[in-house]
Amino acid sequence: MNPELRLSVLDTAPITHGSSAGTALRESVELARLADDLGYHRYWLPEHHGMSGVASAAPAVVGARIASVTRRIRVGAGGVMLPNHPPIVVAEQCGTLEALHPGRIDLGLGRALGGPRSVTDRLRGERTTPFEAQVRELLELFDAEDGRAPAVPAAGNRPEIWLLGSGDHTAEMAGRLGLPFAAAHHLAPLNTAAATYRQAFVPSVLCPAPRVAVSVAAIVAESDERAHWLAGPLRMKVARRREGRPIRLMSPEIAAAQGPDTEPDGVFVGAADTVLPQLRALAEQTGAGELIVKTDIYDPADRRRSYELLIGGHADGRLVP
Repeated sequence: MNPELRLSVLDTAPITHGSSAGTALRESVELARLADDLGYHRYWLPEHHGMSGVASAAPAVVGARIASVTRRIRVGAGGVMLPNHPPIVVAEQCGTLEALHPGRIDLGLGRALGGPRSVTDRLRGERTTPFEAQVRELLELFDAEDGRAPAVPAAGNRPEIWLLGSGDHTAEMAGRLGLPFAAAHHLAPLNTAAATYRQAFVPSVLCPAPRVAVSVAAIVAESDERAHWLAGPLRMKVARRREGRPIRLMSPEIAAAQGPDTEPDGVFVGAADTVLPQLRALAEQTGAGELIVKTDIYDPADRRRSYELLIGGHADGRLVP
């Protein structure tokens, strides 16, 4: 196992049944404070639109708040859905964050829309620029010299830039452009993107050697039995989504009363002694130096406890044998 394997957080700011976006976002701030204290390496917020159970729609805005109340943890977008935005806007926003919090800001870039087309078309307008062309334009904006920089805050304030995806196309692009790559295991558990990325990798100034992170879904509790109890709402939510009836996370009691649902593929559930060997095996399989953990639990206190148990006493954010 890689002794430098790091743990990070992926937070969608879930809006649970009976809650609100405001409550979800405040809980994210508290979880970020805890993750900072526990030693997690980075804290990523995705861009989602038109999803009733997700409050993370503006990662730059939420990231600014989180960066201001934490001390050392890296903060960023995991990711910005670049097809929704002019690259210059992304460069200005993330360059501003990097200028305010130097050395702590990440910019993960995705090629998906992050929500239903009826909603994301309001962001996209008539833009049809290919994703790779947008990425190249964005990189150039961070490289521009101060005297001719269209995105002034971006000049000299480049965040750490990653490409995100579950497919081989984005993985190959990340390798060819010489950028770090985050493979979305929590969306597509059997994807081959990490291997594709390594095969295509060309060293660059930004990334001299391949860097792979893998996003995973995990729910940890004091026992396997309790962890599977806490995972009941996620099983229920995934099952209803597959039926075309999306819901917010319900309580474990409601989920249990509805009857058993099949465990979603690729979710690691159990006590820390159960989950950690599985995570280490995934890291070995993919060659990942980092696991970015997404935890969907109804009660925020149980969600915080899951992250505490997962990292255990490793205050430097690394998983050790």
